[in-house]
Amino acid sequence: MPDDDLESLPGVGPATADKLVEAGFESYQSIAVASPAELSNTADIGDSTASDIINAARKTADIGGFETGSAVLERRKQIGKLSWHIDEVDDLLGGGLETQSITEVYGEFGAGKSQVTHQMAVNVQLPTEVGGLRGSCIFIDSEDTFRPERIDDMVRGLDDDVIQATLDDREIEGSPGDEETMEELVNSVLDKIHVAKAFNSNHQILLAQKSKEIASEHEDSEWPVRLLCVDSLTAHFRAEYVGRGQLADRQQKLNKHLHDLMRVGNLYNSVVLVTNQVASNPDSYFGDPTQPIGGNILGHTSTFRMYLRKSKGDKRIVRLVDAPNLADGEAVMRVQDGGLKPE
Repeated sequence: MPDDDLESLPGVGPATADKLVEAGFESYQSIAVASPAELSNTADIGDSTASDIINAARKTADIGGFETGSAVLERRKQIGKLSWHIDEVDDLLGGGLETQSITEVYGEFGAGKSQVTHQMAVNVQLPTEVGGLRGSCIFIDSEDTFRPERIDDMVRGLDDDVIQATLDDREIEGSPGDEETMEELVNSVLDKIHVAKAFNSNHQILLAQKSKEIASEHEDSEWPVRLLCVDSLTAHFRAEYVGRGQLADRQQKLNKHLHDLMRVGNLYNSVVLVTNQVASNPDSYFGDPTQPIGGNILGHTSTFRMYLRKSKGDKRIVRLVDAPNLADGEAVMRVQDGGLKPE
């Protein structure tokens, strides 16, 4: 895909092609899914020229036309499922987290949202025969939540048969009971998690765009990017855009950010996992007053929405709130020293 000859597109000369490649538009497909305004600002060209380039890229990449339901079904067979290693939750999600989709996990503080992102950063690297996607992870950290020590705990907390399969897959000699072997495995897992701390909403948006470059670099490697985590998606937006007067600007910016994340998922067949903060609705007299931040923009863009709720001790209730092809339901898990575990 990165070897596409962009200069073959109308209106794209050597200088324009260089600008597009520098901005991450390295293929016909990446240009085909861009907006004219985005391309115009990036390559310093007119909107009309940008539209012509995008239309030509769509024809070349065969994007934007209608297709039969059978073709869609065949294409969906390429979608991967990332297992939680908790049967009850995997059943709720129809097998696990889907690639090419945004999964939003929201809940109050201490509900276990960051535990989910850490666990998935480990699980995505597991061999496919034990529920992983054998890929690397990009982790955008906006709340200073990423802890390599927690990754260490979760790797050691995997079942022995899963650890052995992973050791064999990585050609690491030894067994789950050997300390030196486990240290080597933990370091190998940490090396495949690309972490960046977002200092504000603009920096977070920039990191999302940068993640596309990282995914492109690793696309044909032994460890392609199969998971993009953002923890938390809304923290900076919530802090920087205060009051109803700034709500429209916040939502517009959040919408663009979500589509940048979605583009990475679609182009590189990755799971996009975002966590979200909540607010309490004072007008609610019955039921749970907890509501996710982000409004309809986030609600419509997220393919799957999951609500984490605290229960007794280390028990957590996982509720599937919205999914295009699955029924709503609940599952139970526990957050323990070794990671997320079944009830």
